[in-house]
Amino acid sequence: MVKVTENDGEPGKEMAGFLIKYHLSQLRSVILASDPRLHYPLHVDFAKLMDDNPQLAHHIFSQPTEYLPLIDESAIWAQKVIFEDFKKMENASVKTHVHIRINVCGSPLECPETFPSIGRVRVKHRGILLTLKGTVIRSGAIKMIEGEKIYECRVCKLRFKVHPEVETRFTITRPSFCPSQNCESMRFQVVEDKQICHDYQEIKIQESTQVLGVGAIPRSVPVILKDDLVDMVKAGDMKDVRCDLDPVLIANYVRRMNELKSDIHIADDVIMKFKQFWSDFKDTPLKGRNAILRGICPQIFGLFTVKLAVALTLIGGVQHVDASGTKVRGESHLLLVGDPGTGKSQFLKFAAKLSNRSVITTGLGSTSAGLTVTAVKDGGEWMLEAGALVLADGGLCCIDEFDSMREHDRATIHEAMEQQTISVAKAGLVTTLSSKAIVFGATNPKGQYDPDQSLSVNTALSGPLLSRFDIVLVLLDTKNPQWDAVVSSHILSETEQPKINHDENLSDIWSLTMIRRYIHFVKGYFRPILTKEAEKVISSYYQLQRRSATQNAARTTIRMLESLIRLAQAHARLMFRNEVTQLDAITAILCIESSMTTSAIVDSVGNALHSNFMDNPDQEYAKQERLILEKLSCIDDFPETNIVGE
Repeated sequence: MVKVTENDGEPGKEMAGFLIKYHLSQLRSVILASDPRLHYPLHVDFAKLMDDNPQLAHHIFSQPTEYLPLIDESAIWAQKVIFEDFKKMENASVKTHVHIRINVCGSPLECPETFPSIGRVRVKHRGILLTLKGTVIRSGAIKMIEGEKIYECRVCKLRFKVHPEVETRFTITRPSFCPSQNCESMRFQVVEDKQICHDYQEIKIQESTQVLGVGAIPRSVPVILKDDLVDMVKAGDMKDVRCDLDPVLIANYVRRMNELKSDIHIADDVIMKFKQFWSDFKDTPLKGRNAILRGICPQIFGLFTVKLAVALTLIGGVQHVDASGTKVRGESHLLLVGDPGTGKSQFLKFAAKLSNRSVITTGLGSTSAGLTVTAVKDGGEWMLEAGALVLADGGLCCIDEFDSMREHDRATIHEAMEQQTISVAKAGLVTTLSSKAIVFGATNPKGQYDPDQSLSVNTALSGPLLSRFDIVLVLLDTKNPQWDAVVSSHILSETEQPKINHDENLSDIWSLTMIRRYIHFVKGYFRPILTKEAEKVISSYYQLQRRSATQNAARTTIRMLESLIRLAQAHARLMFRNEVTQLDAITAILCIESSMTTSAIVDSVGNALHSNFMDNPDQEYAKQERLILEKLSCIDDFPETNIVGE
């Protein structure tokens, strides 16, 4: 209970002066906003406030519960001071619901004392302005709560405010006695026209696994969002929250971290570097492409086909939406089937680093609820907690040990892979969630891999699931003395002299950060269109596969045609182009071919594990192109004129 009295006005006046001096444009936009009932934020940089008024900044940091309401009132004073200039404008009014949101970026508050990990929040952090960073794992429903109630004593007619308490989940308890000294009445009435309401949402954030110590379990903490902060973040977002600490955290300012990460600002000089790189390799484009691919998982020797497949999967094709609103996904999916020790998990981990938003899980530790959504009961009501595929929405979901998942758990990802949604009907909650994630799986073959059997028999994965993967690469650890000698010397040389590198200049250009920027840039910048030559090659190959498909019946569906288009578009993006040429179509065919157990065209593809980088890839491609076009010419409507080598 708080008696209505005049607060000490000094801090409020100082803050009002600061707002007029530095944030006049924000005040102007708030005054000219049309709806006076809404809550408006005013973003203030803490670093700037410290320079201007260190004492006030210290008070806000050390006593936010007392000072944040005061500086919210200062925003109303500041509006009144400058309102004269806007009086004649339409919709101009002084807004009473304005909240100061404090951004501590670049200020001393980013030190470890005031920016601990979630698991290290202690008693000493109570009641100060704290900064926490974590991933949102649960976002509750948005409710409306009362901000304050004004009661009137029926005996002495005193009016006083009662505020809700955090411990009682923001419910307002009726006062038990009158706060006036001379009156001990217990009868009150509510002043109805003075109600103030707020939007309210509870979320839960979990600390990032990257900052955990050895053997630590990630901790989570509930955070309360009010007014303009509600619905700013959803499950899976990295969240940076400034809050005033109580038994739970009450947020003052929220910043989405992975939105900043996905909107990576790529400097003009970096884009010029990309363009210069491709102009240098104008005559030998495939050599330039291979230079980029060498930067993918550089610790693994060779495996050219796998590195190409990883790059094409991460880049992906263009989503197609027809006139009726039906969508054909643009994301590609990749499955690695291989013997132990063939580097599958290494590729998964590296791909997760290249993606802006990624979730890694293993098959044995994943249930259907853990992959999709879980219904949890919290405070008497049911809410949904996001699983791996929802957290990876717009990014990459890596599932290791795919074969160890239970069959009914594996079936839950069918819808997520093709329709890119997850439909849920649990505990009275019926909804559809978006999951535009790339699925990257790794699995061991069931027993000894038998080349005479179909892929679904060898992997114990069902046909419908296999048909959803654009590329399925089989890595067999066959005995090959020459390969073993080369690989062992590569691994030993890395151990002895880690600094020696044959392509040092190219590896310097294509570091992990650079490849990440490159993938992000080509995904946003290029939307490749198929040329007539590429269409003919893809169409002819699809028809040929349909004719000769006996063992691969599960793979040669209409999805395979869509996969070919996606992979060709991804290769065009990788080659820094806006049109899909014959080269892209044939590379897509070679990728699909290497994932077939019995090839319809190329008999000499061999094992993907032993695929190495060629010295002259452009000449090698010319041979493969001639071979593929000769095989495809058996389709009657394919013109003979296309059978040329470069």
